[in-house]
Amino acid sequence: MNVGEAIAASGIAAREARLLLAAASGLPAASLLARPERDLAPAALDTFLAFSARRARGEPVAYILGRQEFYGLELEVDPAVLIPRPETELLVELALERLEAGEAAVLDLGTGSGAVALAVKRERPRARVVAVDASAAALAVAQRNAARHGLEVEFRQGHWFEPVAGERFDLVLANPPYVAEDDPHLAALGFEPREALVAGSDGLDAMREILGDARGFLRPGGWIFVEHGAGQERAVRALLARAGLRDGATWPDLAGIARASGARR
Repeated sequence: MNVGEAIAASGIAAREARLLLAAASGLPAASLLARPERDLAPAALDTFLAFSARRARGEPVAYILGRQEFYGLELEVDPAVLIPRPETELLVELALERLEAGEAAVLDLGTGSGAVALAVKRERPRARVVAVDASAAALAVAQRNAARHGLEVEFRQGHWFEPVAGERFDLVLANPPYVAEDDPHLAALGFEPREALVAGSDGLDAMREILGDARGFLRPGGWIFVEHGAGQERAVRALLARAGLRDGATWPDLAGIARASGARR
């Protein structure tokens, strides 16, 4: 079977099929597109068909490949962590704007694959970055990503601020669960860890906990930024104000959706 026939037979989107076929064959995706008549080795075809079957069952391409790009970093991912998404790069941008001097203490809550913490550390190598997650399996993924890219981040296991009791930070970043329990979009996210997605009946349980405690972990003038879902910005800003934080604001992602809110002590 040649490249074109394999892609047509896969039953999945052609772009995704080319990505999976490139991984299965070791050939560049551009080469597959340019030469659809190229015959595939039997082993490559078998691997590709297995990949395609997994994708047809709904498994994300990132989990099948075991990797995802985020802010120019190729990161290992598996079902222990959420797949890093482009809209989360907004948290990194907001952080970098406030870390011009470089020397600062940064905390990333719910680090997952380590995406946000590692992107900040790469761009601001003089910053001290601490990354927390409740999941030991997620932290193992994040630690491997840090080692792969030679980035020194302090990883700690525990529930939100508990592992950093008594410490203060110039900047706190969080991409907590913010999906409501009955949200119909959850059906399409069945392969990702539910505990990293769902936060109570309105999706704000984790946000209430984090923002309610945030002021005690911020240095004077320090900022906290959180990612949230569309339509949650007013509720999140209200939580920031209730926590005694000032200058609360919301920023849109590249699609124009209100995606992150923050305030400072």
